[in-house]
Amino acid sequence: MSNSEFQQVTESATETVNSHNPYGPNPADYLSNVNSFQLIDSTLREGEQFANAFFDTEKKIEIAKALDDFGVDYIELTSPVASEQSRSDCEAICKLGLKAKILTHIRCHMDDAKVAVETGVDGVDVVIGTSKFLRQYSHGKDMNYIAKSAIEVIEFVKSKGIEIRFSSEDSFRSDLVDLLNIYKTVDKIGVNRVGIADTVGCANPRQVYELMRTLKTVVSCDVECHFHNDTGCAIANAYTALEGGAKLIDVAVLGIGERNGITPLGGLMARMIVAAPEYVKSKYKLHKIRDIENLVAEAVEVNIPFNNPITGFCAFTHKAGIHAKAILANPSTYEILDPHDFGLKRYIHFANRLTGWNAIKSRVDQLNLNMSDNQIKEVTNKIKKLGDIRPLNIDDVDSIIKDFHSEITTPQLQSLRNSGVDDDVTAFDIAQPPVKKAKTDQ
Repeated sequence: MSNSEFQQVTESATETVNSHNPYGPNPADYLSNVNSFQLIDSTLREGEQFANAFFDTEKKIEIAKALDDFGVDYIELTSPVASEQSRSDCEAICKLGLKAKILTHIRCHMDDAKVAVETGVDGVDVVIGTSKFLRQYSHGKDMNYIAKSAIEVIEFVKSKGIEIRFSSEDSFRSDLVDLLNIYKTVDKIGVNRVGIADTVGCANPRQVYELMRTLKTVVSCDVECHFHNDTGCAIANAYTALEGGAKLIDVAVLGIGERNGITPLGGLMARMIVAAPEYVKSKYKLHKIRDIENLVAEAVEVNIPFNNPITGFCAFTHKAGIHAKAILANPSTYEILDPHDFGLKRYIHFANRLTGWNAIKSRVDQLNLNMSDNQIKEVTNKIKKLGDIRPLNIDDVDSIIKDFHSEITTPQLQSLRNSGVDDDVTAFDIAQPPVKKAKTDQ
């Protein structure tokens, strides 16, 4: 192939790519709610189903106020028919006058609905299983019964001037025709929104997107989505649902819920601030995430996971020398999230054998010491040698740096260095004091 022929082929291919960019705007983007989503926090409903959870009234109120301050749109509470205390707590939270709307979650049953509307809630979330598993082994009802029950409950709740959501349970293992028929039925009678629930966490993002796009051709109301995390897809599924046209996502602080829980509030915020930074920053008090997670973690007696998005203890810590150098020059090189957006700080972990001289130079500057680049490289080698022997901490590194600085600035020590005395052992001794042996019984 001649150069001119190659150029023509290349230009033609380039035009094709540019005219059919798979990552460019497409008509489906107009259905996306990535820039206008709402949060339904279910920490006080789904979260109560977490194995360790026991929230007394005082703790529920504290959590509800914290979530409201953060900016969630809805707070979902345990069904008031679950227990006497559940009803009392529901009524108490409804009286707080929070900005967030208060919902309660009930079975698709008139007895539940009659109790729910008397608690003072702003909305009722109705759910019933539609998969063959739940229809056979849970409630034992067919789709005709489900449709009749849904209509009765929805019309009753609407007559009280209260928001109503109807959701199938185990949506992704339900027959698609059954799903679309029941959603079409409840949409016609004026339900505020319908819900999709991945009750067992079996769905993947492609399935979520396809179901969302199909559902949006059938209903005119908003769609709410609830994703369990059994297979690790809860955050990805939630985001994909928004891309497909869902409006509301159920979340819980730290994702707590039945089994291993649902879409975590903090994790979803990490995803959404990348996709819709202006919307997320203007709507939610992101600096409150750490406090909310600590509040709930303490209440259910768990630790914040080390790899938790945003608040994991090393979420903004950089260790490798190449990473540290780039981060010091421009944090965007190895960070997609800015810790300052969440009221947090980034850290350079320089006390290890992987450290580079740029990280040590930064520490030298913090210590207000004057050293040349060559001297910093020399002391970096000392730090790396000690890091090959044992774990290091900041005090170790600071001791090595300060002692090295003293050597190069004190005439007597400088003469020893010039005489060729090896001070590596001295540095090791200074950085790691001898360990006292325990006394033995005589």
